[in-house]
Amino acid sequence: MPTEPIASPDCQVCESPWYAIYTRHQHEKMVAQNLASKGFVTFLPLCKIDHNWKDRTKALSLPLFPCYVFLQGGLERRLQIVTTPGIHGLVSCGGQPAAIPVVEMEAIRRVVESGARVEAHPFLKLGDRVRIKCGSLEGIEGILVRKKNISRLVISVEILGKAAATEIDALQVEPVNATGPKGRNITHGTVSWRPRAPEARALD
Repeated sequence: MPTEPIASPDCQVCESPWYAIYTRHQHEKMVAQNLASKGFVTFLPLCKIDHNWKDRTKALSLPLFPCYVFLQGGLERRLQIVTTPGIHGLVSCGGQPAAIPVVEMEAIRRVVESGARVEAHPFLKLGDRVRIKCGSLEGIEGILVRKKNISRLVISVEILGKAAATEIDALQVEPVNATGPKGRNITHGTVSWRPRAPEARALD
């Protein structure tokens, strides 16, 4: 499954948090390429869609999460980010750029790069949380759902209220313990609220 190239990070960048950039419609690839050319570490997950015309069918590579490009670290060069053509702003919470858990970005990256068929999926807050126990996607956690008798693993980017799904064999997964420290029940992710819509801060 195709993805936009990710700039080769050094060890310090590997430890940096990820952020989401809100872009103009159909400007995702241009924004990712322009930021990468400036030395930023970017990630634009793509999915393959079959588009039918009257005389032919063509496979298109489209953004898995339209109008979003992911950026790792680099906020100390914020002016270079926000002056990049096609960017509306950084997805923020409480007036500050909202960091995305590395585990969520790693799950999206591994699924997209695995070559498995992946598509956008309605965001899920509750459900049976499972972990893939073998194969190339071993260790990835998500929510198990079924569609037309096919098992799918739904992985989410919580802060955006966005999710993606990939087909899996139900025998490859195991339940994840739903009880956190001190016996408290936990829900998917670490953010206890769900934004009504991403908040793109005005460019400064």
